[in-house]
Amino acid sequence: MEPPIPPLLYAVLLFIGMLILLETGRRLGVRRRPKESEGERGSLGTIEGAVFALFGLLMAFTFSGAALRFNEKRMLVAEEVNTIETAYLRLHLVTPEAHNALQDQFRQYVDSRLETYRRLPNMEAARMEMTKSKNIQEEIWTEAVAATRLRNSHVDAGKLLLPALNNMIDIATTRTMALQMHPPRIIYVLVFGLGLICSLLAGYRMAGGYRSWLHILGFTVITAIIVYVMLDVEYPRAGLIRLENADQLLVDLRASMK
Repeated sequence: MEPPIPPLLYAVLLFIGMLILLETGRRLGVRRRPKESEGERGSLGTIEGAVFALFGLLMAFTFSGAALRFNEKRMLVAEEVNTIETAYLRLHLVTPEAHNALQDQFRQYVDSRLETYRRLPNMEAARMEMTKSKNIQEEIWTEAVAATRLRNSHVDAGKLLLPALNNMIDIATTRTMALQMHPPRIIYVLVFGLGLICSLLAGYRMAGGYRSWLHILGFTVITAIIVYVMLDVEYPRAGLIRLENADQLLVDLRASMK
């Protein structure tokens, strides 16, 4: 799926917004600071610490969740390759005539699976290819069931081949669901909003001294980079961080189907 907003645009907007709010907070602080007592400053520090802690926790959980889902998607590629390869090898349990026909269908199926992920993040185009893959699955299943009942097939062909085919079909559904597993969009709204609020508070706290560009740019740039990577990892079919290395396993499997 495509991200709700391009990661680079999201990071740039957050960076600009944080710079504006830092300066706004600083100017508010300059006007307000002479009127504050020491007790008021201490109580404000407690509130600021709580808000910054919430922002840090939200960023940490969102980033760790994105990294976890990325690794799960990568492992699902390897799992699908293993299930297809296992089913493909067990085709030797049926008669040679059925074996050759099923091998051709397996090649078409792997080609279709590869094309599905080449079309992403365009989900409409990918769904069309998924429908084609589903039709090939049904054809393979129907012919495999018939092949296991032939007299010259191995006596345990049905017990060994059909469960392998079932696993192959199941993993395709699992990978389709994994494409749609993302945090609610409100999470990214909260990250953006809390980033701006923290900038406002940080700017207010900086009102007592000179404007330190090292701290301003360090805070805003690091935050923008983190949210960019977070979104890019969450949608590994749309940005710079991609699953192409993992997909190579499926390409290698197709090359081995001679």
